[in-house]
Amino acid sequence: MPFRNTKRAWGSLSKALHWLIVLLIINQWLIAERAEDLTGFQKFTALNWHKWFGMTIFMLAIVRLVWRIANPVPDLTAETRPWERVLARVSHFLLYALIFAMPLTGWIMSSAKAFGVSWFNLFQFPNLVGKNEQLYEIMRDTHHVLFKVLVATALLHAAGALKHHFIDRNDVLKRMLPFGRVE
Repeated sequence: MPFRNTKRAWGSLSKALHWLIVLLIINQWLIAERAEDLTGFQKFTALNWHKWFGMTIFMLAIVRLVWRIANPVPDLTAETRPWERVLARVSHFLLYALIFAMPLTGWIMSSAKAFGVSWFNLFQFPNLVGKNEQLYEIMRDTHHVLFKVLVATALLHAAGALKHHFIDRNDVLKRMLPFGRVE
């Protein structure tokens, strides 16, 4: 499997970034759900892990975007209908926007509450805003809404990939699977 993308298939780095971010987002959801029921130090610890993984997603999103700009994007199959092409572009744009917006709203939310954001305690990110309870509440609500939009968009994206695989019987899904081979 080539490292770089080709016009026919995604390269190994694109695939690795895609699936790593997917796994980290699922992990984020699990941590956030668990943190809801915690208190005190346990909640503080869970939220720190949530922030650490969130900032990891943010940094991986930067790498992923730069890599996407620097590499060809595999062509959609010839039989892909115009409305499917539009839906694919819109969903990809939304997914990229959301993998940036989610960590940014979380970072602003923490900053507005005067809670620092570090990366696994190795370095500290600067607070983006001063303490502001109203902004915190707006960012908290925005963060939750964006997560719902992310889930809906990701489900639409996955449904499209499954449609390509099981109904259209083309290689669109295989091109992004970690060990998928395209003939």
